[in-house]
Amino acid sequence: MSAPTPTPGESAERPLARAVLVLALGVGAALRVWLGLSEDGIYWPDEVYQSLEPAHRLVFGYGLQAWEFIEGARNWALPGLVAALFELATWVGWEEPRGYLGLTRGVFALAGAATAWGSWRLARAYGASALAAAAGASLFALTAVPLYFAPRAMSENASALPVVLGLALALTPGASRRAGVAGASLLGLAVLLRLQNGVFCVGLVGVLAARRDWRGARDALAVLAGWAFLFGLLDRLTWGRWFHSAIVYLDFNLLQGKAALWGTAPFEYYGRVLLRSMGAVTVVGGGLSLLAARRAPGLLGVAAAFFVLHALQPHKELRFLVPVLPVFAALAGVGLDVVLRHLPPSPARLALPLAVVAVAGFSGLRVGRLTFGDLGQYEDLKPRASAWDDFGPLNRLLITAGRLPDVCGLKVEAVHLAWTGGYSYFHRDVPLYAHNGPGHASGLYSHILTLQGGAGAGEVVASEGPFVLVRLPNTRCAPDPAWSSRLP
Repeated sequence: MSAPTPTPGESAERPLARAVLVLALGVGAALRVWLGLSEDGIYWPDEVYQSLEPAHRLVFGYGLQAWEFIEGARNWALPGLVAALFELATWVGWEEPRGYLGLTRGVFALAGAATAWGSWRLARAYGASALAAAAGASLFALTAVPLYFAPRAMSENASALPVVLGLALALTPGASRRAGVAGASLLGLAVLLRLQNGVFCVGLVGVLAARRDWRGARDALAVLAGWAFLFGLLDRLTWGRWFHSAIVYLDFNLLQGKAALWGTAPFEYYGRVLLRSMGAVTVVGGGLSLLAARRAPGLLGVAAAFFVLHALQPHKELRFLVPVLPVFAALAGVGLDVVLRHLPPSPARLALPLAVVAVAGFSGLRVGRLTFGDLGQYEDLKPRASAWDDFGPLNRLLITAGRLPDVCGLKVEAVHLAWTGGYSYFHRDVPLYAHNGPGHASGLYSHILTLQGGAGAGEVVASEGPFVLVRLPNTRCAPDPAWSSRLP
């Protein structure tokens, strides 16, 4: 693939392109940080128990343990990353949940904005003009679904940035050997954070081979082999067996098919949900991506393979697509450039990329009105419920409970513990009991989190929404040698 020759009007468009890119990235970053710091809800328990809670256990010495971190179905790369942020927060004096959780959400939010820049960079690598690439990047920077997921400490978000930057560095025509090695390394890191990103690694080698760039393909294979060694070594050091987490994960999800226990959906699920959550963006971005087929067939094939492989799996969640969304945004930028090169310099030529940015912006305006049905989550339980701050009031009461001087044990009766923030929000080294734990008369806990009207003989200490924090008549807690930190 060779870069297209710059058009006569491209240099004149550069100030506008720069303004569009800076505006999209700046607004996207501001929205992500604001959204991340303005709610305490949970989209799915993984954003707590696959990252925040094991990180809390690493840094502070206590935390609930999901089955994945008991049987070893996850590696420790993502929790280790979050633990580093927790450590940084405590180092600067932010030892309370608002401090270390706020820092973590802020970093993930800014990484999401940086991912949009990666889309711009990848589109430029495939010859898109600065303006077309900026318009394509806006389809990730400003749109509803990426904005919603951005602050959440999930592997999909953490890995999206190294995926798109890795592809941009490694696939730029005429890239230096150092850039190719750096790009392959970023993709190796992406796999360390999320195993499914191995699709992009296979795709990288395939694209380089299709270009007959044999040196680049060999370098990429060598670098990726090194990262595979690091993956196995991390598991060996933490779980006691080489590639333990990958083996357990693949056995559970592919061989045993147990991921289906959390629900199944038909092949068309992702297309349907994307159209529902950001229809205009999906149509515009998808159409422009197809127009990039001639200039970027390999990249389009890799992105399509990632999409189709996920669509073929019985268990589906929209978040699984987050790593490929910035790649499609880059492809949309390339496709837009294909269109612009058939137009002479004119107001219409400038209007087209601005219209794409407007489509992205209108999607972003809708982000606060997203429902779980829009996101394809809980479609049979609460499709019309707001996707924002779900169980947020409960988590804020957990923070309140953790600050009480007399709390010596807490039972969460209102919901299953999986739909709470756990010790990451409670932040108190005392037993935390599930809804089916010991009764009030057991003397094992001093407070309960329950629904309005469930206080009984206790004293309501705080309340928010349907939840109340209650102090029981007993003010002391008996030791409980049977208590377990395993998440029920």
